[in-house]
Amino acid sequence: MLFRRADGPDRNDASDATDALVDGDRALRRGTAQAALRHRDFRLVWAGTFASNVGTWMQNVLLGQYAYHLTGDARYVGLLYFAQLGPLLFLGQLGGVIADMVNRRRYLVTMQVLQLVLSFGLAGLAVFDHPSTVAIFFCVLAIGIANALGAPAMGAILPTLVPRDDLPGAVSLQSVQMNLSRVIGPAIGAPLYAAFGAAPVFAINAATYLFAVAGLVMARYSARNPDPVQGSPMEKLMSGFHIARRDPLIRRVLVTMFVFSFFSLMFVGLMPALAHSNLGISEKSETYGYLYAAFGFGAALGAITVGTYLAGHSKALVARRALVAFAILLTGFAMVRDVAVAFPAIFVLGYAYFLVITSLSMVLQQHLEDAIRGRIMALWIMSFGGTVPIGVFVGGFLVGPLSITGVLLIGAAVALALVWYCDLVAVGAPGPSGSSTTVAT
Repeated sequence: MLFRRADGPDRNDASDATDALVDGDRALRRGTAQAALRHRDFRLVWAGTFASNVGTWMQNVLLGQYAYHLTGDARYVGLLYFAQLGPLLFLGQLGGVIADMVNRRRYLVTMQVLQLVLSFGLAGLAVFDHPSTVAIFFCVLAIGIANALGAPAMGAILPTLVPRDDLPGAVSLQSVQMNLSRVIGPAIGAPLYAAFGAAPVFAINAATYLFAVAGLVMARYSARNPDPVQGSPMEKLMSGFHIARRDPLIRRVLVTMFVFSFFSLMFVGLMPALAHSNLGISEKSETYGYLYAAFGFGAALGAITVGTYLAGHSKALVARRALVAFAILLTGFAMVRDVAVAFPAIFVLGYAYFLVITSLSMVLQQHLEDAIRGRIMALWIMSFGGTVPIGVFVGGFLVGPLSITGVLLIGAAVALALVWYCDLVAVGAPGPSGSSTTVAT
């Protein structure tokens, strides 16, 4: 059995060097999702944020329907979509700098409580038959800002919840959580919205933040950066970019993620148009909901595969091979016109998609020192979550001249080109032997 002290990220004893955890009379391989779940602190934070994210996706997905119901204006729907996710791109680095300067526990709890209060405020607005659309926009924008500022700190504490050898399993489970919450949240929220309206759904989401707060308070982890950020305000704000530019592995992971998110993930936001144009499925139908769920379940399975079956494989090589698979599968999905074929096609596409994302995230997390983790994870969040909305925006304009199929084929071609660039072993990521040639500075 592995025992850990609660005095910071380097609190692992000699047993951390072993290849297995002993669970009764059963050995668990290090680095797997099962091994990560053996650690109390990780379980508390993971379970709390999982419950909170289910509530968040109840609100995020239904907010578009509510906005369209209020205004009948697709532009307002798009404006709220930007308010939700746009701050990740513009404020993520500020959140990363703050995460590397302050007590992360207090900061995270503050951001969660702030989102709780704002979500209750949104529920209060939704009680009225004709609420102010301006007030709703600014309330959603405030929630998005709080999320953008807090997200890097959440990524920064992850490696302090498990020994370094079990970090791949923890990253895998975080990816699983991300995808399952996107499926479970709307599945719960949709019938509640149909039966009771938007206000109760928004209020339930607000209450779920209490689970995240409880997990963050009860878990034991290193709350303060051992090497606080130095320099002027502008130097602090730009320090993450400077670190990424100097470190070839960090730079290559982030550039890969940025380009992949911008060009190859346009289809995620354009899924309603794709379903209507290529498959004859209405975005308001149950069939569309099932199609999106199939994509989410495939992505969740891809994430858990990296932390179980592929736990002992080089994540740098997994990411590269998964990019090839993704390019092929996206090309095939672009050509599908039969609904019966679309379901298995989008399932395996989602699977390959999160093989790429989870593997890249693992390579990055294992490479980072704790002192710079907040700022670099902010860049990761910006390249992943913040770039997709802009890619979707551009893709929407390209659908007219190129068709939705043409947009998907561009994404597939870019993903295939990234296979050449995404040679992470060449810049220090562990290869098949598990060795690494560089250390993050």
